[in-house]
Amino acid sequence: MAIKELATDVAIIGGGLGGVSAALAAARMGAQVVLVEELDWLGGQLTAQGVPPDEHPWIEHLTASQSYADFREAIRAYYRRHLPLTDAARTRVRLNPGQGNVSSLCHEPWVAVKVIDELLAPHVASGRLQVLRRHRTSKVETHGDHVRAVQLRDLEAQVDKVLTARVFIDATEIGDLLDLAGAEHVVGAEAQAQTNEPHALPEADPFDQQAITWCLAADYLPGEDHTIEKPRDYDRLRTLQLDCWPGPQLSWTLSDFVTHEPRERPLFVGPTDAESLYDLWHARRIAYRRNFRPGSYASDITLANWPQMDYWEKPVVGVSPQEQASALDEARALSLAFFYWMQTEAPRHDGGQGYPGLRLRGDVLGTSDGLAKQAYYREGRRIRAEFTVLEQHIGVAARPGADAAEPFEDSVGIGAYRIDLHPSTRGRNTVDIDAFPFRIPLGALLPVRVENLLPACKNLGCTRITNGAYREHATEWSIGEASGTLAAFALARRQPLRSVRADADSLRDFQRTLGHQGVLLAWPSFGALTPTRRVGYQFAAKR
Repeated sequence: MAIKELATDVAIIGGGLGGVSAALAAARMGAQVVLVEELDWLGGQLTAQGVPPDEHPWIEHLTASQSYADFREAIRAYYRRHLPLTDAARTRVRLNPGQGNVSSLCHEPWVAVKVIDELLAPHVASGRLQVLRRHRTSKVETHGDHVRAVQLRDLEAQVDKVLTARVFIDATEIGDLLDLAGAEHVVGAEAQAQTNEPHALPEADPFDQQAITWCLAADYLPGEDHTIEKPRDYDRLRTLQLDCWPGPQLSWTLSDFVTHEPRERPLFVGPTDAESLYDLWHARRIAYRRNFRPGSYASDITLANWPQMDYWEKPVVGVSPQEQASALDEARALSLAFFYWMQTEAPRHDGGQGYPGLRLRGDVLGTSDGLAKQAYYREGRRIRAEFTVLEQHIGVAARPGADAAEPFEDSVGIGAYRIDLHPSTRGRNTVDIDAFPFRIPLGALLPVRVENLLPACKNLGCTRITNGAYREHATEWSIGEASGTLAAFALARRQPLRSVRADADSLRDFQRTLGHQGVLLAWPSFGALTPTRRVGYQFAAKR
């Protein structure tokens, strides 16, 4: 069978939030776009990985771009149009469907999938955008400093396709296109001698990587028994413990993210209907049954992305396919082991043992086993870029005497999040430090050598430390939007991507273009914005 050939202006490999926003931006500017995703869902960490949006405290008043604000409001609009909300919830301006603590917009992943499809639909209908779901990139053809084509495998039809493009954008979850294209990149931790970052390691270590988490969704039906089959390797996992952790992995005892002191965080500390409680249930609750008409939801639904499920035994990036598959399989097993422990052995808030009424809810994640479609990756490959964002640019302690982050003059967007690193595959504890609201420099989107390849998510030019701030949902959207806009802008003007930053007039024109698209390039100058830090759970009570 002949290999089908496709050609386009912009090829986006990966359908996470960065890939979606890149596709929207490039198509909006008139470019022909092909968006490729291995899974059947678009949305990445928000949908396929099941993680509700981690966002900065000002998100309801100040979003990084109009398109991200529109996306958030479209999610609320979908609930109002299609789901049986109570009258009180329907009229709430800042509707938070799950009343979860981590965000003012905790919601079910399948809803975001529907909304993403709706946002892309006009561009699909116009012919500017083609979305190839269930396609895996297997090979990349390069010529000198240019990417020429990618070979795709259609996982449904089991046929190969070749996609050529003028610009390629890597929006994969761990930077797979960078690796296949031979683009210079970094994996794992840099050495302090390389970056001078206060929290960098003494020596570089590519296999010192943040833990991944295989998330799951669950509801709770007291009086019923939904106990799953005892997971394999459960007896080993129930006593598994990091040397730096104050208790076994399967327990309610955690290491405080900032101080590393022991801290208890059980599933429940009080009634499930209470708000702003510091327990696991309320953290990422994605459906609050009292927001819906009586009988619509038998229970609240929560998304489990908890420290007890952080898998740190093996790295998953830069290893062989067999090693990666083994690690991912073990991550799934750990999540199921913790769920089984909660059902059968966990100390209850009422003095009993085990919560057999916990029920896996794969339907809200598009799966039959209750687990997300994909592991939650906190880091991956990062390009070696014209400019690299360091801790000294955004970290509060690393900028003594400063009251703001570095004011990058080539800014193409903004973001805000603390520097948040989970336990590592080398057994190191969390790093959780304050960061100033920051900008996204264009130099961090330009590889040092390859001329027609751009990043669209956490694979930009940052370090392992600053990745901890640039990896969250809203910032990923902004990175993708900047790359998609840059690709279309440069193609329309018939100039190399790199020249947009190198030429002052081109840079100003590009920044004006972003501004016309509703992208903010700097944080407001009025008043003082406090650093983003772990300040508890301020979102649930905001309505």
